Amino acid sequence: MKLTPTQFGGAVAVDGYGPGFFRVGGRVIEGAVLVTAAGATTWNGLDDRAPLLALAGQVDVLFIGMGADAAHAPADLVAALRDGGVAVESMASPTAARTYNVTLSEGRRVACALLPL
Repeated sequence: MKLTPTQFGGAVAVDGYGPGFFRVGGRVIEGAVLVTAAGATTWNGLDDRAPLLALAGQVDVLFIGMGADAAHAPADLVAALRDGGVAVESMASPTAARTYNVTLSEGRRVACALLPL
């Protein structure tokens, strides 16, 4: 069976993760991270809402990784994002990273905000 590498069309994907860090586009980022097709930046967690709200009009779906375990994102944050036209899916960070990569490879307008493990 021939394996074909996933193509991201120049978009930035999550390459890996471990305790306290994420590897995105070949770069290691300590702590929480916000990833879009254009790049990755550090993120200060769930109380740092401005960068998430700024995604309105740029992405259709935001995957929020809640750390090692699946949990719900704060309801008021989810409501504010949805009011801005951004659908939100909360899950464990490893699952959010994988889901982001798959939907990104499909050419969809997605982002992920990941809390560290």
